[in-house]
Amino acid sequence: MLYNWLYPLHTEFSFLNVFRYLSFRIIYAAVTAFLIAFVLAPWLIRKLQELKLGQQVRDDGPKRHLAKSGTPTMGGLLILFAVVLSTLLWADLTNRYVWLVIIATIGFGAVGFVDDYLKFVKARSKGLTAAQKFASQILVALGISLFLYSLPSYTTKLSVPFFKNFSPDLGWLYVPFAILVIVGASNAVNLTDGLDGLAIGPVMIAAMAYTIVAYVTGNRIMSEYLLIPYIEGAGEIAVFTAAILGASLGFLWFNTYPASVFMGDVGSLPLGAALGTVAVISKHELLLLLVGGVFVIEAISVIFQVLSYKSRGKRIFLMAPIHHHFEMKGWEEPKVVVRLWIIAILLALLSLSTLKLR
Repeated sequence: MLYNWLYPLHTEFSFLNVFRYLSFRIIYAAVTAFLIAFVLAPWLIRKLQELKLGQQVRDDGPKRHLAKSGTPTMGGLLILFAVVLSTLLWADLTNRYVWLVIIATIGFGAVGFVDDYLKFVKARSKGLTAAQKFASQILVALGISLFLYSLPSYTTKLSVPFFKNFSPDLGWLYVPFAILVIVGASNAVNLTDGLDGLAIGPVMIAAMAYTIVAYVTGNRIMSEYLLIPYIEGAGEIAVFTAAILGASLGFLWFNTYPASVFMGDVGSLPLGAALGTVAVISKHELLLLLVGGVFVIEAISVIFQVLSYKSRGKRIFLMAPIHHHFEMKGWEEPKVVVRLWIIAILLALLSLSTLKLR
């Protein structure tokens, strides 16, 4: 919005020329989103407390978690507001990819909001059924995937990390593949959101990594030098990922141990979907497995636990997702969170190295 309004005036006011630089808008999108989240968080927490929208804690987990019962949830509304508003302020609103990531975020945010609303306002313990939730997510992801597939300039080839001459073309199969990436990322982040600050930390790290990926993917010179697909206009979504980083930092101030607010499904589902959509647009879909390695580990631990229990009647982990397993083994919650953050940072650095090592 600011870019579209102010940059055209740079011929009369030379200082407005700064808006043409993507790096400038990336930085200020992050700062703006942080300030929005940081300033509005105390007000939102008070409102959530007044509405008695408190978290219900599982009684079969670590007993110390029972003290968290009643902590305000649905704080993800704050993250979504900060991300969307900051993106609208600093991104080029004529860019179709910007609107696509915003639609993905709002669409999955709506699914998460309805789920949280049913659980905490209507007191329906499990919210949406699994079938309802997945159907809604697939519908939104299908729209995104079909839109990208319909673009004449968009390729259905995959960019495989560490390989420069291996780019399989999925053809029409790219649509279900993209749906899998977006919906999978959404639910993986949702499963990770179980400890104070656990999910938001890797989200920030992944957002930072994809800010770099989107920037170089949308830059013809850099993409040619690095031998990665050039996607015209994709660089603009770096403003969006920077806004995710900033909003997440602002939210983390209040979500760090002991948390004053939880994000709920209204935060975790759209954040995961946003990362998945960015990965698809930037043609670095498979890289998300590495960048979001912590989310992958958490999701796989749940899948293996369920399969093992149903097939053998035995559990692999003391409790799933795996972060609860470590808690049951005696690790303190902050130690579990920080160690998983460390893993997320290392995986993000490794993922960025693939831009050159191929």
